[in-house]
Amino acid sequence: MELWLTVNGKRTCASAPLDPLTRAVVISLFTWRRAEPDDNADVPMGWWGDTWPAVQNDRYGSRLWLLQRSKLTNQLVLTVRGYIRECLQWMIDDGVVSRIDLDIRRTGINELGNSITLWRRDGPVMISFDDLWSAITHGGQ
Repeated sequence: MELWLTVNGKRTCASAPLDPLTRAVVISLFTWRRAEPDDNADVPMGWWGDTWPAVQNDRYGSRLWLLQRSKLTNQLVLTVRGYIRECLQWMIDDGVVSRIDLDIRRTGINELGNSITLWRRDGPVMISFDDLWSAITHGGQ
């Protein structure tokens, strides 16, 4: 499965060369973050370096991978939104962006509409993924 996204109105493939901000969003969303103890994951997955982060509570990636076997429900949309906010929070903490607006909504039985707006000093950058739910359930593949 090819992952496609739209950045400020321009459609591109996630495997194509991307600007650093967009690449950081793709990596943040689709790299497996270590599961939290209350996630009830058999194997916590994630990057081993998160076990001993250089900066306390610094984590890499997202927990979207935990939803791979989930059924898309209205309640799950809230979980997706929370996981996306969690994995992009570092951009605010590190001063890369001043604000992040998320519009995550269920648009069909197996469709998840999405828009991520990253606010920088030089204006907003809008990113959306063509088939976010399939990317989540297929591990970003």
